Amino acid sequence: MSFTHPALLLLLVFPIALLVRVWRHEGNRVVLPWDHAPRRRSHWMRIPIGLAECLPALVLGVVIVLLAGPQQLGQPTTRRALTNIEFCVDVSGSMTASFGEGTRYDASMVAINEFLDYRKGDAFGLTFFGNNVLHWVPLTSDPSAIRCSPPFMRPEVVPPWFGGTMIGKALLACREVLTSREEGDRMIVLISDGESFDLGGGNDQELAALFVADNITIYAVHIGGGEAPESIMNITGLTGGEVFEPGDRAGLEAVFKRIDAMQQTRLEKVEAEAMDNFGPYALVGLSLLGAGTLSLFGLRYTPW
Repeated sequence: MSFTHPALLLLLVFPIALLVRVWRHEGNRVVLPWDHAPRRRSHWMRIPIGLAECLPALVLGVVIVLLAGPQQLGQPTTRRALTNIEFCVDVSGSMTASFGEGTRYDASMVAINEFLDYRKGDAFGLTFFGNNVLHWVPLTSDPSAIRCSPPFMRPEVVPPWFGGTMIGKALLACREVLTSREEGDRMIVLISDGESFDLGGGNDQELAALFVADNITIYAVHIGGGEAPESIMNITGLTGGEVFEPGDRAGLEAVFKRIDAMQQTRLEKVEAEAMDNFGPYALVGLSLLGAGTLSLFGLRYTPW
Protein backbone atom coordinates (compact mmCIF):
# COMPACT_ATOMS: atom_id res chain seq x y z
CA MET A 1 0.00 0.00 0.00
CA SER A 2 1.35 3.42 -0.94
CA PHE A 3 0.04 6.97 -1.05
CA THR A 4 0.59 9.92 -3.36
CA HIS A 5 0.68 12.37 -0.44
CA PRO A 6 1.61 10.28 2.63
CA ALA A 7 2.22 13.37 4.80
CA LEU A 8 -1.56 13.99 4.89
CA LEU A 9 -1.98 10.78 6.89
CA LEU A 10 -0.68 12.71 9.91
CA LEU A 11 -4.09 14.37 10.00
CA LEU A 12 -5.57 11.04 11.12
CA VAL A 13 -4.66 12.15 14.65
CA PHE A 14 -7.82 14.30 14.66
CA PRO A 15 -10.39 11.54 14.00
CA ILE A 16 -8.48 9.32 16.45
CA ALA A 17 -8.78 12.05 19.11
CA LEU A 18 -12.51 12.31 18.41
CA LEU A 19 -12.92 8.57 18.84
CA VAL A 20 -11.10 8.68 22.18
CA ARG A 21 -13.31 11.54 23.30
CA VAL A 22 -16.50 9.62 22.45
CA TRP A 23 -15.62 6.70 24.72
CA ARG A 24 -13.91 8.56 27.58
CA HIS A 25 -15.94 11.77 27.87
CA GLU A 26 -19.12 11.64 29.97
CA GLY A 27 -20.65 14.73 28.45
CA ASN A 28 -22.50 17.62 30.16
CA ARG A 29 -25.69 16.71 31.95
CA VAL A 30 -28.70 19.04 32.24
CA VAL A 31 -30.07 19.56 35.77
CA LEU A 32 -33.82 18.96 35.88
CA PRO A 33 -36.26 19.69 38.76
CA TRP A 34 -36.30 16.03 39.81
CA ASP A 35 -32.53 15.83 39.84
CA HIS A 36 -32.44 14.00 43.22
CA ALA A 37 -35.20 11.63 42.32
CA PRO A 38 -34.13 8.02 41.80
CA ARG A 39 -33.57 6.96 38.18
CA ARG A 40 -32.49 3.88 36.32
CA ARG A 41 -29.27 3.85 34.29
CA SER A 42 -29.41 2.32 30.79
CA HIS A 43 -25.86 0.96 30.43
CA TRP A 44 -26.78 -1.26 27.53
CA MET A 45 -27.60 1.77 25.38
CA ARG A 46 -24.13 3.28 25.78
CA ILE A 47 -22.48 0.94 23.29
CA PRO A 48 -24.84 1.49 20.28
CA ILE A 49 -25.00 5.23 21.01
CA GLY A 50 -21.19 5.38 21.25
CA LEU A 51 -20.85 3.53 17.95
CA ALA A 52 -23.25 5.98 16.32
CA GLU A 53 -21.22 8.91 17.65
CA CYS A 54 -18.03 7.35 16.20
CA LEU A 55 -19.39 7.46 12.64
CA PRO A 56 -18.56 11.15 11.90
CA ALA A 57 -14.99 10.63 13.11
CA LEU A 58 -14.65 7.53 10.95
CA VAL A 59 -15.99 9.40 7.90
CA LEU A 60 -13.40 12.13 8.55
CA GLY A 61 -10.68 9.45 8.67
CA VAL A 62 -11.80 8.04 5.30
CA VAL A 63 -11.77 11.53 3.76
CA ILE A 64 -8.19 12.08 4.95
CA VAL A 65 -7.11 8.73 3.48
CA LEU A 66 -8.71 9.64 0.14
CA LEU A 67 -6.95 13.01 0.11
CA ALA A 68 -3.64 11.19 0.72
CA GLY A 69 -4.18 9.35 -2.58
CA PRO A 70 -4.13 5.59 -1.92
CA GLN A 71 -2.45 3.58 -4.68
CA GLN A 72 -1.94 -0.03 -5.62
CA LEU A 73 0.31 -1.83 -8.10
CA GLY A 74 -1.39 -2.90 -11.32
CA GLN A 75 -0.83 -6.25 -12.98
CA PRO A 76 2.46 -6.65 -14.90
CA THR A 77 1.82 -6.46 -18.66
CA THR A 78 3.71 -7.04 -21.90
CA ARG A 79 4.27 -4.71 -24.78
CA ARG A 80 5.56 -5.00 -28.31
CA ALA A 81 9.30 -4.39 -28.51
CA LEU A 82 10.24 -1.73 -31.03
CA THR A 83 12.30 -2.69 -34.09
CA ASN A 84 14.19 0.06 -35.94
CA ILE A 85 14.16 -0.89 -39.63
CA GLU A 86 16.24 1.04 -42.16
CA PHE A 87 15.46 0.43 -45.85
CA CYS A 88 18.56 0.89 -48.00
CA VAL A 89 17.45 1.15 -51.63
CA ASP A 90 19.70 1.22 -54.68
CA VAL A 91 18.81 3.99 -57.17
CA SER A 92 21.59 3.39 -59.68
CA GLY A 93 20.74 3.26 -63.39
CA SER A 94 20.45 -0.52 -63.47
CA MET A 95 17.38 -0.31 -61.21
CA THR A 96 15.41 0.93 -64.24
CA ALA A 97 15.51 -2.55 -65.78
CA SER A 98 12.17 -4.27 -66.29
CA PHE A 99 10.78 -6.31 -63.43
CA GLY A 100 7.21 -7.50 -63.56
CA GLU A 101 4.89 -4.74 -64.77
CA GLY A 102 7.36 -1.97 -63.98
CA THR A 103 11.01 -1.53 -63.11
CA ARG A 104 13.13 -3.03 -60.38
CA TYR A 105 12.82 0.23 -58.45
CA ASP A 106 9.01 0.28 -58.78
CA ALA A 107 8.66 -3.30 -57.57
CA SER A 108 10.99 -2.65 -54.64
CA MET A 109 9.05 0.37 -53.40
CA VAL A 110 5.70 -1.44 -53.73
CA ALA A 111 7.06 -4.35 -51.68
CA ILE A 112 8.38 -1.94 -49.04
CA ASN A 113 4.97 -0.31 -48.73
CA GLU A 114 3.35 -3.70 -48.19
CA PHE A 115 6.01 -4.58 -45.61
CA LEU A 116 5.05 -1.46 -43.65
CA ASP A 117 1.62 -2.99 -43.09
CA TYR A 118 3.12 -6.20 -41.69
CA ARG A 119 5.21 -4.34 -39.12
CA LYS A 120 2.85 -1.78 -37.63
CA GLY A 121 4.34 -0.26 -34.49
CA ASP A 122 7.96 -0.38 -35.65
CA ALA A 123 10.14 2.59 -36.63
CA PHE A 124 11.11 2.86 -40.30
CA GLY A 125 13.73 4.88 -42.12
CA LEU A 126 14.51 5.14 -45.84
CA THR A 127 17.95 5.65 -47.39
CA PHE A 128 18.68 5.91 -51.12
CA PHE A 129 22.15 5.23 -52.44
CA GLY A 130 24.26 5.02 -55.55
CA ASN A 131 27.78 6.35 -55.44
CA ASN A 132 26.47 8.65 -52.70
CA VAL A 133 23.98 8.27 -49.89
CA LEU A 134 20.82 10.25 -49.09
CA HIS A 135 18.80 9.65 -45.93
CA TRP A 136 15.36 10.43 -47.31
CA VAL A 137 13.16 9.56 -44.33
CA PRO A 138 14.46 9.51 -40.72
CA LEU A 139 13.43 6.70 -38.41
CA THR A 140 9.78 7.24 -37.59
CA SER A 141 6.71 5.29 -36.52
CA ASP A 142 4.68 7.21 -39.12
CA PRO A 143 5.40 5.52 -42.48
CA SER A 144 3.39 7.98 -44.58
CA ALA A 145 6.56 9.77 -45.76
CA ILE A 146 7.96 6.48 -47.07
CA ARG A 147 4.73 5.74 -48.94
CA CYS A 148 4.93 9.13 -50.66
CA SER A 149 8.62 8.96 -51.60
CA PRO A 150 8.79 6.73 -54.76
CA PRO A 151 8.26 9.51 -57.36
CA PHE A 152 11.00 11.76 -55.98
CA MET A 153 14.04 9.44 -56.08
CA ARG A 154 13.41 7.36 -59.15
CA PRO A 155 16.66 6.26 -60.86
CA GLU A 156 15.59 8.23 -63.94
CA VAL A 157 15.54 11.53 -62.07
CA VAL A 158 18.36 11.26 -59.50
CA PRO A 159 21.48 13.43 -59.96
CA PRO A 160 24.35 11.94 -61.99
CA TRP A 161 26.50 11.31 -58.91
CA PHE A 162 24.04 8.61 -57.80
CA GLY A 163 24.76 6.51 -60.87
CA GLY A 164 27.13 3.92 -59.36
CA THR A 165 26.71 1.33 -56.59
CA MET A 166 28.59 1.63 -53.29
CA ILE A 167 26.87 -0.77 -50.92
CA GLY A 168 29.52 -0.61 -48.22
CA LYS A 169 29.27 3.15 -47.99
CA ALA A 170 25.46 2.95 -47.83
CA LEU A 171 25.48 0.30 -45.10
CA LEU A 172 27.84 2.35 -42.95
CA ALA A 173 25.56 5.37 -43.34
CA CYS A 174 22.57 3.26 -42.26
CA ARG A 175 24.60 2.00 -39.30
CA GLU A 176 25.04 5.58 -38.07
CA VAL A 177 21.29 6.12 -38.24
CA LEU A 178 20.46 2.95 -36.29
CA THR A 179 23.10 3.35 -33.61
CA SER A 180 21.69 6.80 -32.82
CA ARG A 181 18.60 5.04 -31.49
CA GLU A 182 19.19 3.42 -28.11
CA GLU A 183 15.79 1.75 -27.84
CA GLY A 184 14.69 -1.31 -29.78
CA ASP A 185 16.17 -3.90 -32.13
CA ARG A 186 18.01 -2.85 -35.29
CA MET A 187 17.62 -4.14 -38.82
CA ILE A 188 18.70 -3.10 -42.33
CA VAL A 189 16.88 -4.25 -45.44
CA LEU A 190 19.23 -3.78 -48.41
CA ILE A 191 17.68 -3.76 -51.88
CA SER A 192 20.15 -3.71 -54.77
CA ASP A 193 20.76 -5.35 -58.12
CA GLY A 194 24.52 -5.08 -58.47
CA GLU A 195 27.93 -5.65 -57.00
CA SER A 196 29.99 -3.14 -55.05
CA PHE A 197 33.76 -2.74 -55.30
CA ASP A 198 33.97 -1.25 -51.77
CA LEU A 199 33.12 -4.65 -50.25
CA GLY A 200 36.14 -6.43 -51.70
CA GLY A 201 39.49 -7.17 -50.11
CA GLY A 202 37.99 -8.35 -46.82
CA ASN A 203 35.94 -5.20 -46.27
CA ASP A 204 32.79 -7.31 -46.09
CA GLN A 205 34.18 -9.18 -43.07
CA GLU A 206 35.17 -5.95 -41.32
CA LEU A 207 31.76 -4.40 -41.92
CA ALA A 208 30.00 -7.52 -40.67
CA ALA A 209 32.01 -7.36 -37.42
CA LEU A 210 30.87 -3.77 -36.89
CA PHE A 211 27.23 -4.68 -37.41
CA VAL A 212 27.46 -7.67 -35.08
CA ALA A 213 28.96 -5.45 -32.37
CA ASP A 214 26.06 -3.02 -32.78
CA ASN A 215 23.41 -5.79 -32.83
CA ILE A 216 22.31 -4.92 -36.37
CA THR A 217 20.82 -7.64 -38.54
CA ILE A 218 21.08 -7.21 -42.31
CA TYR A 219 18.75 -8.73 -44.85
CA ALA A 220 19.53 -8.30 -48.55
CA VAL A 221 17.22 -8.54 -51.54
CA HIS A 222 19.24 -9.06 -54.73
CA ILE A 223 16.68 -8.00 -57.26
CA GLY A 224 18.93 -8.36 -60.31
CA GLY A 225 19.48 -11.44 -62.46
CA GLY A 226 21.90 -14.12 -61.35
CA GLU A 227 23.28 -14.94 -57.95
CA ALA A 228 23.88 -12.38 -55.25
CA PRO A 229 27.51 -11.31 -54.74
CA GLU A 230 29.48 -13.39 -52.24
CA SER A 231 30.32 -10.30 -50.21
CA ILE A 232 26.61 -9.62 -49.60
CA MET A 233 26.09 -13.24 -48.57
CA ASN A 234 28.93 -12.95 -46.09
CA ILE A 235 27.56 -9.79 -44.46
CA THR A 236 24.01 -11.08 -44.14
CA GLY A 237 25.09 -14.49 -42.88
CA LEU A 238 27.46 -13.13 -40.24
CA THR A 239 24.89 -10.65 -38.90
CA GLY A 240 22.14 -13.26 -38.60
CA GLY A 241 20.23 -12.23 -41.72
CA GLU A 242 19.84 -13.76 -45.15
CA VAL A 243 20.09 -12.82 -48.81
CA PHE A 244 17.13 -13.37 -51.15
CA GLU A 245 17.01 -13.54 -54.95
CA PRO A 246 13.42 -13.00 -56.11
CA GLY A 247 12.87 -13.76 -59.77
CA ASP A 248 9.52 -12.01 -60.18
CA ARG A 249 7.07 -9.68 -58.45
CA ALA A 250 5.36 -12.51 -56.53
CA GLY A 251 8.73 -13.73 -55.34
CA LEU A 252 9.62 -10.26 -54.10
CA GLU A 253 6.43 -10.08 -52.03
CA ALA A 254 7.20 -13.51 -50.58
CA VAL A 255 10.68 -12.29 -49.61
CA PHE A 256 9.31 -9.51 -47.44
CA LYS A 257 6.85 -11.88 -45.78
CA ARG A 258 9.77 -14.20 -45.08
CA ILE A 259 11.76 -11.38 -43.51
CA ASP A 260 8.78 -10.49 -41.34
CA ALA A 261 8.51 -14.10 -40.18
CA MET A 262 12.24 -14.40 -39.49
CA GLN A 263 12.51 -11.13 -37.57
CA GLN A 264 9.61 -11.84 -35.26
CA THR A 265 8.23 -9.22 -32.94
CA ARG A 266 9.47 -9.60 -29.38
CA LEU A 267 7.27 -9.05 -26.35
CA GLU A 268 8.90 -7.54 -23.30
CA LYS A 269 7.47 -7.48 -19.80
CA VAL A 270 6.54 -4.09 -18.42
CA GLU A 271 6.82 -3.49 -14.69
CA ALA A 272 3.59 -2.98 -12.80
CA GLU A 273 2.61 0.66 -12.48
CA ALA A 274 1.08 2.36 -9.46
CA MET A 275 -2.64 2.99 -9.93
CA ASP A 276 -5.17 4.99 -7.92
CA ASN A 277 -7.09 2.83 -5.44
CA PHE A 278 -9.97 5.07 -4.34
CA GLY A 279 -12.76 2.53 -4.83
CA PRO A 280 -12.67 0.54 -1.54
CA TYR A 281 -12.18 3.62 0.60
CA ALA A 282 -14.93 5.55 -1.15
CA LEU A 283 -17.31 2.62 -0.63
CA VAL A 284 -16.45 2.47 3.10
CA GLY A 285 -16.90 6.22 3.42
CA LEU A 286 -20.32 6.18 1.75
CA SER A 287 -21.43 3.28 3.95
CA LEU A 288 -20.36 5.11 7.11
CA LEU A 289 -22.03 8.31 5.94
CA GLY A 290 -25.28 6.45 5.27
CA ALA A 291 -25.17 4.73 8.66
CA GLY A 292 -24.51 8.07 10.38
CA THR A 293 -27.48 9.66 8.63
CA LEU A 294 -29.81 6.84 9.72
CA SER A 295 -28.57 7.07 13.31
CA LEU A 296 -29.72 10.69 13.50
CA PHE A 297 -33.33 9.49 13.43
CA GLY A 298 -33.13 8.17 16.99
CA LEU A 299 -29.83 6.63 18.00
CA ARG A 300 -28.00 9.60 19.46
CA TYR A 301 -26.79 10.90 22.81
CA THR A 302 -28.94 13.29 24.86
CA PRO A 303 -27.53 14.92 28.02
CA TRP A 304 -30.43 13.94 30.38
